[in-house]
Amino acid sequence: MTALRVGIILLVAAVLAALPMFGSDVLIQFGINTLLLAVLAQSWNIIGGYTGYASFGNSVFYGLGSYGVAIAMVQWNLPFAVGMIFGAVLAIAFAFLLGIPVLRLKGHYFAIATLALAQVMSAIVSNISLAGQNIGLVLPPLNNDPLFYELSLGLLVIATLTVFWLTRSRFGFGLIAIRENEEGAAVMGVNTTLYKVLAFALSGLFAALAGGIHAYWITFLDPESAFDISLNVKMIIMAVFGGPGTVFGPVLGAFVLSAVSEVLSSEVTNVAGLFFGVVVVAAVVLMPRGVADVMRHFRKSGWRYFIENLRTHRI
Repeated sequence: MTALRVGIILLVAAVLAALPMFGSDVLIQFGINTLLLAVLAQSWNIIGGYTGYASFGNSVFYGLGSYGVAIAMVQWNLPFAVGMIFGAVLAIAFAFLLGIPVLRLKGHYFAIATLALAQVMSAIVSNISLAGQNIGLVLPPLNNDPLFYELSLGLLVIATLTVFWLTRSRFGFGLIAIRENEEGAAVMGVNTTLYKVLAFALSGLFAALAGGIHAYWITFLDPESAFDISLNVKMIIMAVFGGPGTVFGPVLGAFVLSAVSEVLSSEVTNVAGLFFGVVVVAAVVLMPRGVADVMRHFRKSGWRYFIENLRTHRI
């Protein structure tokens, strides 16, 4: 990483950190949503981008983290920090208990199995009185958007540094080997089961922490919103749009698509969903490896980059 890139990253981080001092309330709230989506995209990047397992189960971890905070604060009168720890422990325990059997599946079988987990967990929580059943839980309000913004930004920085560590560590190399050729990785001595479960748990940890921050911010939680499948679809789209298996791709994807979605919903409300869908489809067709790959190769290939993608994927 060149000194120029490091300088740009530090400058962007400084601007983002200072946003609550000069930004409007609406901008800060938009920032919280965008930063949390970026954390979720980065969390999916660990299991989907680096390990190669297209998980639809990260919304389960998000919901467990949300309920961990809500139950701790509402039912047990514990502070927010304890609730975050409780939610993280729930997510990690869930990842280890169900990761071992589920991660034996591959491809679309794994995707379908993780998709079903969210439905099952929503039904279970709906029948637990401690979790408020179908009614949900109302958390004590804290009117401090700048605090939630800085918490979200801090979590995104930690998640991104963790992904950067994956690109330099033996553990990360093992995950990449699993993504490229799992059987070959096993022959080379990689404990594929352990590595996959650890990646699943690490991915779930960041999703759970994001869910905990969001739950306390909006102060209301029910099973339908906590285990929302569409949220998992969003994080996958953002990671794929930005560039799965890269350090900054999912963050860039979350920022760009959040901004596009916000502009379209405010300017052309009636067809916002249509335009957003067109943007996503065009991106997948023209740059299947994400914006990060475009930035890496466009200077050399120019517009031929997009034509080569069309030819390569026979579109």
